[in-house]
Amino acid sequence: MSTPRTLSVAGIIVVMALVTVPCALAQSPTYGVGRVPTQEEFKAWDIAIGPDGRELPPGSGTARAGKAIYDAKCAVCHGPTGNEGPQDVLVGGKGTLNTPTPLKTVGSYWPYATTLWDFTNRAMPFNAPGSLTPDEVYQVTAYVLYLNGIVAENDVIDARTLPQVKMPNRNAFVPDPRPDVGRGAKPASAKPGKK
Repeated sequence: MSTPRTLSVAGIIVVMALVTVPCALAQSPTYGVGRVPTQEEFKAWDIAIGPDGRELPPGSGTARAGKAIYDAKCAVCHGPTGNEGPQDVLVGGKGTLNTPTPLKTVGSYWPYATTLWDFTNRAMPFNAPGSLTPDEVYQVTAYVLYLNGIVAENDVIDARTLPQVKMPNRNAFVPDPRPDVGRGAKPASAKPGKK
């Protein structure tokens, strides 16, 4: 004898089957829409810069040259010296990471200088992301590093020198031990505490 509950469950299953089958058919690749991207399109999308800087474009800059660009395009959000905001503070915070009130800035937290170039190139200035030329990005990067006391005012920053910049917090990051993340993973046979 069927109960109302059994009939309700059976009805839900039937409805789900009827909805699922047309949805699965709608997902089939039979529409002929789209195309394979060209090599030029792939290259335009491939803008990530790794820690070793292999992907950095030609160009260069110094902190001295970067100050004018920073003042014109960055200071409104980050303050005249990178300490004021109203947006993210870029400068300071050294020695605060192990305190109850850590200040994570480019100079206190970021492990690679190439990350600063990459982020600035993609996302800054906020009101016109991606509008800076490679030389301007090198110059602003040099200036922010200079404000943090990491490079000198006249140090030339380019694709060769930027990856060599030693960020203060570079060695404070630890490898991710999960087996699915790659380089930081230990072999499955390794036992904790043994090298």
